[in-house]
Amino acid sequence: MDGSPQIEIEVLSSLSQIAAGDWDACACPEAADGGRPNDPFTTHRFLSALETSRSVGTGTGWQPRHLVARSGGEIIAVAPLYAKGHSQGEYIFDHNWAHAYERAGGRYYPKLQMAVPFTPATGRRFLTRPGWEETGRAALVQGAVRLAEDNGVSSVHVTFCTEGEAREGAAMGLMHRVSQQFHWFNEGYADFDDFLGALSSRKRKNLRKERERARDFGGEIVALTGDDLKPEHWDAFWVFYQDTGARKWGMPYLTRRFFDAVQETMRDDVLLALAVREGRPVAGALNFIGRDTLYGRYWGCREDHPCLHFELCYYQAIDYALAHGMKRVEAGAQGQHKLARGYLPVATHSLHWVRDAGFAGAIAQYLRAERQAVDEEIEVLTSWGPFRKTQVEEQE
Repeated sequence: MDGSPQIEIEVLSSLSQIAAGDWDACACPEAADGGRPNDPFTTHRFLSALETSRSVGTGTGWQPRHLVARSGGEIIAVAPLYAKGHSQGEYIFDHNWAHAYERAGGRYYPKLQMAVPFTPATGRRFLTRPGWEETGRAALVQGAVRLAEDNGVSSVHVTFCTEGEAREGAAMGLMHRVSQQFHWFNEGYADFDDFLGALSSRKRKNLRKERERARDFGGEIVALTGDDLKPEHWDAFWVFYQDTGARKWGMPYLTRRFFDAVQETMRDDVLLALAVREGRPVAGALNFIGRDTLYGRYWGCREDHPCLHFELCYYQAIDYALAHGMKRVEAGAQGQHKLARGYLPVATHSLHWVRDAGFAGAIAQYLRAERQAVDEEIEVLTSWGPFRKTQVEEQE
């Protein structure tokens, strides 16, 4: 008789169907000591804020189908999973896959997405209790694939997972995809000037000029977190977010109620950098705070001022990371302009399962070629980075 534990999989249509403590025991066991989670995005409070604000759910194309794995009645693993009716808000782009499959007569949507909606931040996606890592991951992968097969769903996508999860998922037969972002790394700098000292002379001068120009907008820059955040700050940021969302995506992904939920349950997880002129915020950048990483998420403005975007999004984030001994700043998706500001290219990872064997074979071939191109681009961009190469270069 097989002595392996019997695992049961339950599918939840809402985070309200599981206690916050049970979910977080899998999502962020490192926070059991009262410290911060590695990242706040898979916590019960963040995912619940998306649901209670109706940023996800009926009519959004993100229908919750969260997985819960139990052994002997004990919850051992969970995963944020959504039935998707489109490919928006994911940042790992598969629109071409969808178009190709549908041109061939297939039905790509709905699909299943194991992800944090609208959040291109690397973190664990197979959320397991300590000691249940291998069993829990296998159960969640099998549960997601079984759910897709039972419902005739085209595919399962696990996006912005960790590199370790990507290796383990590939060993279980999932296809591994590599993409690229730009992150800032704290190499033990004492302060911002110390960081500037690591840059080439020309880049160092450019960054100083940008900070000076940004601060000439006619007001002050404030960085707010915790109880310093007030409802009126979210009123201002909502205007900024709507403007950016309308220009980038056609309409904002998040509802106004999401920011109210953040104020109520997550204000200690937030850093909001605002440019304030004559008592009125004119631009802002929203960050979420992890245990050793700051995650830049949204930016917007009601007035255009030179270099203010760079100051609020990139330099204020670096300032905060340095002041709090953080190891990294993730500045969100895309953007080669980040390279000149000290953010280096890094690989990000996702996993994919496709029901149609022929289509899966074509995607696997594409991913091999894409990975080689991404690896080469990271190597080239890193060589173009702003950091000093030699003393001779510095003297030039």
